[in-house]
Amino acid sequence: MSKGNYSLSKNQRRGNIVSYAVLIIGALLVILPISWMFITALKDDLEIYQMNGRILPEAITATSFIRIWKDYDFVLYFRNSLGVTLVAVLISLVASTLTGYGATRFNFRGKNTFLSFILMTQMFPSIMLLVPFYKILSVYGLNNSLVGLCIVYVSFTIPFCSWMMVGYFRTIPTEIDESAAIDGASHLQTFWKIALPLVKPGLVSSAIYAFITCWNEYMFAAILLVNDKLKTAAVAIAEMNGYYKIAWNDMMAASLVASVPLIIAFVFMQKSFISGLTAGAVK
Repeated sequence: MSKGNYSLSKNQRRGNIVSYAVLIIGALLVILPISWMFITALKDDLEIYQMNGRILPEAITATSFIRIWKDYDFVLYFRNSLGVTLVAVLISLVASTLTGYGATRFNFRGKNTFLSFILMTQMFPSIMLLVPFYKILSVYGLNNSLVGLCIVYVSFTIPFCSWMMVGYFRTIPTEIDESAAIDGASHLQTFWKIALPLVKPGLVSSAIYAFITCWNEYMFAAILLVNDKLKTAAVAIAEMNGYYKIAWNDMMAASLVASVPLIIAFVFMQKSFISGLTAGAVK
């Protein structure tokens, strides 16, 4: 018996070692590129193009971080990205939340077809939609504008966010709505005061997905926006790749700055990813 327990304990230790090894390798795969970006951003222009085999910079300098704000007008591009992304996220959350609540609480003709159509829109590759979007926005005079780009982003994020919210609203028992109706609450009151707080994890997950999708998007922003004053941060970073040289330190500095909003979003919203908020709600 003791031998069996010893064998089981030995297998557990081996499993723990393998688990920790996998976690360490995964952490290194995430940390190493970010560390390389940060080290490159701290190098000066001369050291960037020297083939001296050094990894760490000989002299640490913050010139690249200062230069992206002065020479590249990165604050304007950063503001364009932030504005378009926040507006698109807000519209996507409102539309997907109402879609999720309506699809799970009301029966109407063609509901399954409607949900299937929303899911089907995710099957088309983005490059396939570039020309139709360009033509439509040109017809309505929205090409080369942040409003048009925001419309494109909303069309990308609403379908997936709607399906996420449908899944979260389905976890809320309908008995809660029935109890609220007996107490005299309207559908709007039930949605706002009861259902919406219970799907907070879904709202946060949808917001983070929409934010990442819009913030990192490059292709449509590069094609639809011709005016230099309207370019987003992703386009501005890509254009640091010049004809005669590549400003690697400036690109890495701008990429690190551009990743700050994503880091802030995860840091302040990670607590809302707790599941089981509806446990015990039906009494």
